[in-house]
Amino acid sequence: MSYIFKNALVRNPSNCITRAISSRGIKPIYQKVSDEHNGYIKSLVASGINVNVLPSLKNFPDSIFIEDPALAYNENCILLRPGTKSRFGESDVLAQDVKKYFKEIFITKKGKIEGGDILRINNHFIIGLSERTNKEGAVNLSYILKSLGATVEISTTPDDVLHFKSDCSLIDEETILLTKTMSKLGIFNKKYKLIEVPEGEEIATNTLRINDHLLIPKGFKKTEEILSKNYNLIQLDVSEISKVDAGLSCMSIRW
Repeated sequence: MSYIFKNALVRNPSNCITRAISSRGIKPIYQKVSDEHNGYIKSLVASGINVNVLPSLKNFPDSIFIEDPALAYNENCILLRPGTKSRFGESDVLAQDVKKYFKEIFITKKGKIEGGDILRINNHFIIGLSERTNKEGAVNLSYILKSLGATVEISTTPDDVLHFKSDCSLIDEETILLTKTMSKLGIFNKKYKLIEVPEGEEIATNTLRINDHLLIPKGFKKTEEILSKNYNLIQLDVSEISKVDAGLSCMSIRW
């Protein structure tokens, strides 16, 4: 199952995160980001996995979002190609960091593609094209994933949505949590059970299922009420990190 994990890799935030990309043009406060990130690590540990923490990178403001430049699949790591100039060097640094954690390292060599646009459902991957992920990058990654025994489909991402997983997440083997906007695309229809987040709580869509726990952003009462009926929730305050377009999934690589 794609949410059963033993390990995670995270990267500490750098104080240059105040220069991270923000669609709202808001600067986060470094200490608050650091505190929220520590809470995130504690939640990963509480979910039953071993967490490996990498040092911060002073030249890469967005490097706390470690999932964007890399994808873990079984015991393999695939280095991706971030789709914005300020992040181009992150994969090169990560290439050295991941060597001791994975049996094999693969590299996407063409196009642009970020982990935030990749939804894994067991051995199937959906890649959403966005401003950060183009067709060339998606096709290049598809070749690698298929060589490892996975299946892949390439989809679209709703307009004005940063990443594919900003508007959807896998919460169990057959259930997708998603926004109304994502639902209208029809990507998941007839294949999966769908739960739409209530209007006004779209940010709550990016959850993170790890083993028997479902991590959700704090402060979305209606979504919490819906999910608490069937899932063991861990709520996380990520209000400061969200100022730079963060979600729960993007801050770790899990395998």
